Amino acid sequence: MKTKDQIIEALVAALEIPPSAYDKAHDRYKDLGDWFCEGSLKANKPRIYAQGSFRLGTVIRPLHDGESYDLDVGCRLEAGISKHTHTQENLKTLVGDELEAYRQARQIKKEIEEKHRCWCLEYSDELRFSEDIVPSIPEEMTKQASLAETMVKHGLARGLAENVSHHSGNITDNRQANYRYIDPDWRISNSEGYAKWFESRMEIATGLVEKVAMMAKQAKVEKLPAWKWKTPLQKAIQLLKRHRDSMFAKNPDSKPISIIITTLAAAAYRGEDNTTSALERILADMDRYILPTIPRVPNPVNPNEDFADKWHEPKYAHLNLEGNFHGWLKQARADFQNTEKLNTEELIQKFTVQKFGLRIPQDEIAKILPLLSSKPADYQNIQIITEKPARPWCM
Repeated sequence: MKTKDQIIEALVAALEIPPSAYDKAHDRYKDLGDWFCEGSLKANKPRIYAQGSFRLGTVIRPLHDGESYDLDVGCRLEAGISKHTHTQENLKTLVGDELEAYRQARQIKKEIEEKHRCWCLEYSDELRFSEDIVPSIPEEMTKQASLAETMVKHGLARGLAENVSHHSGNITDNRQANYRYIDPDWRISNSEGYAKWFESRMEIATGLVEKVAMMAKQAKVEKLPAWKWKTPLQKAIQLLKRHRDSMFAKNPDSKPISIIITTLAAAAYRGEDNTTSALERILADMDRYILPTIPRVPNPVNPNEDFADKWHEPKYAHLNLEGNFHGWLKQARADFQNTEKLNTEELIQKFTVQKFGLRIPQDEIAKILPLLSSKPADYQNIQIITEKPARPWCM
């Protein structure tokens, strides 16, 4: 491996969460699922499933010690409830009441918190998990078919479009004008379909499908969860998210959101078989998938939804969200290019601390040192310390 490759892989290893955290997250999902399946909503055939970065395998360590891991959880009631029989408020209350019973039974001290689309349950154990539980019901079949056709028109293969459309559902949102009365116009969500689309992007890597199948066989499971795949695409997204977190540590409300980074990175990925090559491709091309008109960053499994909707909403104008995305991308391109010039231990550690808030362990540095050139680089010339712009990206 080249020095740059070694540094990139060492960074990924440093920001990866421990396997115990994935195991704990799995236990949380399973315990909550078991409770709902045996509780007061049993007749509604509840299904609890992982979504978000834990499902995709792109979760990273929190930037600061003591911060909680965010778990995104779907709670789909498969039967007995529809948009014609219940309001969004009815559905959210049903799930909230059952969640409160679970909290009391598990002696979780902090009360559940209502958010716009979900309920938040916070654990206070050694790993500190915060679960956002999103209530939903299945989308109607006619709407699923319509969604599939829209995806096909936007370039998705028909087989994949029809597959992911079957996972679409309707979620609650207390900001909607029709939240408290029966109305067929609910928000559409399809986190499971998005995960399947994301997996389809990972699977274009050379030999990945065969590798994952072999790993599943060795683990004696039917299907290996995506977080265990550890593809170049997943690793590249982890690095980009951490670089973003570090850059916007003092202005977190202004940072590019993870779903935009993940979607653009997955769209730009072309099956590169190592993390460095994947990063180079993604950084070079990801902004080409931003459309000039609304929707600017379409949800690949619901193209009418714009992941970048806040970019053009007046109430968020002071955050300069679109400008911050392009400013971050420009900085990320420069910083990752500079990894080629890191040829001393001091430079490597300065770079990783300043740009990622990470320190590579000494044993990993020892593996890199034999590859370093004997001539030290000029630290100031590679501009690891970003100069403060005249007009900062974070307004």
